[in-house]
Amino acid sequence: MIEIRKARPADAIAMGAVHVAAWRSTYPGILPENYLAGMSVSRNAAYYDQAIHRGTGVRVAIASGDDVPEGSGSRIVGFTTADKARGRGASLAEGEVETLYVLDDWRDQGIGRRLIRAAGEHLREIGCGSAFLWVLRDNPSRWFYQRLGGKSVMEAEIQVAGETVTQTAFVWDPLDRLLIGSRLAS
Repeated sequence: MIEIRKARPADAIAMGAVHVAAWRSTYPGILPENYLAGMSVSRNAAYYDQAIHRGTGVRVAIASGDDVPEGSGSRIVGFTTADKARGRGASLAEGEVETLYVLDDWRDQGIGRRLIRAAGEHLREIGCGSAFLWVLRDNPSRWFYQRLGGKSVMEAEIQVAGETVTQTAFVWDPLDRLLIGSRLAS
């Protein structure tokens, strides 16, 4: 069984581990290998702990029951963070989906759709009528956002570990496009 719920401070370490695992599996050949190898679970966990305490919309996907090996208990297999738009994205939409990560073994099961829907619902609750997110242009999963009705509206170069990479902004305006798309996409 997969449950989507609001994150708790005790979830931060597992979220840091999901973040590191997702980047290491998604970005080889896109980001420098030494950067990916040097990623820190504890550093990422500290960031997510702060986000949880700040009241950012942090939601986790918890696998339990028949979905995990017997005796292993429940575990976090994905998460998302969302809040009011920040930085140059604030001109694109009112809200921002800041992160969406799902472990490789748990992809293609609808978890990403459920998480992004939870992010969209949080954004609606805090008064946002539109949303956007940044995704690295070379991310092999960027099609996911297109299938959810996101419109590619802008590209920008950023620096990651001394490398220049291009990111693409996807926008849902109005926000209902994201909420509807996350229910309909397969």
